[in-house]
Amino acid sequence: MKAPELLLPAGSLEKMRAAYDFGADAVYAGQPRYSLRARNNEFRLEQLQTGIAEAHARGKKFFVTSNLIAHNDKVRTYLRDIEPVIALKPDAIIMADPGLIAMVREKWPEQAIHLSVQASTTNYAAVKFWQRMGLTRIILSRELSLDEIEKIRQECPDMEIEVFVHGALCMAYSGRCLLSGYFNRRDPNQGTCTNACRWSYAPQEAAIDPNTGEALARPIEGDFNFEAEHEQAEKSFSACGGTERHPLADQTYLIHEAGHSSGRAGQMMPIMEDEHGTYIMNSKDLRAVEYVERLTQMGVDSLKIEGRTKSRYYVARTAQIYRRAIDDAVAGRPFNPQLITDLEGLANRGYTAGFLERRPSQDYQNYETGHSLNQRSQFVGEVCAVREDGWALVEAKNQFALGNTLEVIHPSGNRHITLAHMQNEKGQAVEIAPGNPHRVWVDLQGQADGALLAKMLD
Repeated sequence: MKAPELLLPAGSLEKMRAAYDFGADAVYAGQPRYSLRARNNEFRLEQLQTGIAEAHARGKKFFVTSNLIAHNDKVRTYLRDIEPVIALKPDAIIMADPGLIAMVREKWPEQAIHLSVQASTTNYAAVKFWQRMGLTRIILSRELSLDEIEKIRQECPDMEIEVFVHGALCMAYSGRCLLSGYFNRRDPNQGTCTNACRWSYAPQEAAIDPNTGEALARPIEGDFNFEAEHEQAEKSFSACGGTERHPLADQTYLIHEAGHSSGRAGQMMPIMEDEHGTYIMNSKDLRAVEYVERLTQMGVDSLKIEGRTKSRYYVARTAQIYRRAIDDAVAGRPFNPQLITDLEGLANRGYTAGFLERRPSQDYQNYETGHSLNQRSQFVGEVCAVREDGWALVEAKNQFALGNTLEVIHPSGNRHITLAHMQNEKGQAVEIAPGNPHRVWVDLQGQADGALLAKMLD
């Protein structure tokens, strides 16, 4: 059985290296100005050059995301800006706009192009169309079930197919809205929309956890009048075009349905915006590790994890866990439920299988929650250096102390230790590492270079 490619996000060179170290076969990184949700993206032309060179030196792949739906101004500059990127020889360009695809195909017919999920490919006829256009891979829509994916695989056996298996679910971008589907199981793209975009929503400011990348609710002080604020913004700033953009538009917010008629009370949905549009994310994170076996058996070529804004810890853990799931599936071993438990060690907003399984197995229902939490462990630090005596310098991210059980997460394998000794940077014995920005020396009792630390919770 052929192993599918494990594809991880890379918001920085550091995260790219972590992805490769912990099991990824390939990464994707956004092209400046032409990729969606490009904030928190370190990659400019210089970093892309370094990343592609390092990937190929490791025998890995590097894809560049260039998946906006372009307005005329971007069309005018696109070929100029993509030319130096293509010269770096990425393994593929991930694109969505038919016009831009045609332009690249005409000028660089040898360049591999993958069709972005933003193109919303939901049937095998569309896959065959894009295959005739010369594309080499289709990233299927997140609206599809496992049965629908299998049907496309059967009808298009010689086309590469990619499927999202983990991370935040983008439910609404421009006119391709999935809100109705997620709220009411009525498909807006099939003519049965419940107009969920017109419901009453309560906006709330959000803070971003610097360690995990998660959006956290921040209480609103005083009364927030959305209509008044919107009217003021319209007078002062541009919603689209060439005039000044409102400075608050670059922040992440959380919304929830005010009336709760959909039964989603308390389920906060992140909402963010860039120059290309507004994005509403599902209140829960996609998790399909339990379906890796079936996706592998049906011959899906690539399994994709979302999360360019997430931490190095997130990238390492998801790569490691999904690598195990793929290896088990290829070896014919049954699915290990421990992998679900391991994913609960990541801060999450509750997990969902999205549309992959219309009626998820009861075996996995206990793992579905509706808010961000750490159920089993908490990310507490990463190793910066290792002394000759084997002790590791740890940059603390959250508090940990003597007596805590720590999971040492390392590419060579994970292990659990009970923290018995710790020193500050001056070599003095300490009992507690208070958190960022403190650094401490600890004895991790084995390989530690590049390791990540998680504190096991009671």
